[in-house]
Amino acid sequence: MITFDNVHKSFGPKKVLQGVNLKIAKGTSMVIIGGSGTGKSVLLKSVLGLVTPEQGTILVDGKDATMGDHDAFLARFGMLFQGGALFDSMPVWQNVAFRLLRGSLKRPKQEAREIAVEKLRRVGLTPDVADLFPSELSGGMQKRVGLARAIAAEPEIIFFDEPTTGLDPIMSGVINDLIREIVTEMGATAMTITHDMTSVRAIADNVAMLHGGVIQWTGPVAQMDASGDPYLTQFISGSADGPIEAVR
Repeated sequence: MITFDNVHKSFGPKKVLQGVNLKIAKGTSMVIIGGSGTGKSVLLKSVLGLVTPEQGTILVDGKDATMGDHDAFLARFGMLFQGGALFDSMPVWQNVAFRLLRGSLKRPKQEAREIAVEKLRRVGLTPDVADLFPSELSGGMQKRVGLARAIAAEPEIIFFDEPTTGLDPIMSGVINDLIREIVTEMGATAMTITHDMTSVRAIADNVAMLHGGVIQWTGPVAQMDASGDPYLTQFISGSADGPIEAVR
């Protein structure tokens, strides 16, 4: 569903992506891991067209991501943002139905609200939450609302940006389980970026380790612990000793 072919991206003198090659099969969950500042978010933004690589190509379902109707292209995606990114001035249901109230996906207001309430139910929130504002919700509830918004338009591809950041271990486990269940139910292709190894083991079919601007290792999550790759082994163990230099 998504192919990165020799993708390069720099910001001034800083080379972030230096020849990324990666394939994400349709209907699978790929988790990209790596330290802070290694380019995980840049990789994600490159697919969406928010960042333009200087070299290489990105194909989505066999077509160049930079060509064609960009609005129609983006309509295929859902996104769970790291910080929730909810609109404070809108009630929860309007946050969930944001894309259904405008643009090419626009639905009648009542229909959009009904879809929002159903998606809230799917992530474990009761209908009364629909009329609350984000400020009235806990961090875990806000993350669930963000997940409901990500799936509201029934996307083919869903991106998860550090989905458990700021959550306690129990709520992180709940969100990981929800992500896994929903992606499987929808048959969606998922791409997650995270450094939380608990999330990796909970939601990944396949894992890719990004370091030094390239994919150092990729394979099924079941093979991760026995990969033999020194970069991946050090990252998994959290050791200060290894080829990845710890910033002191």
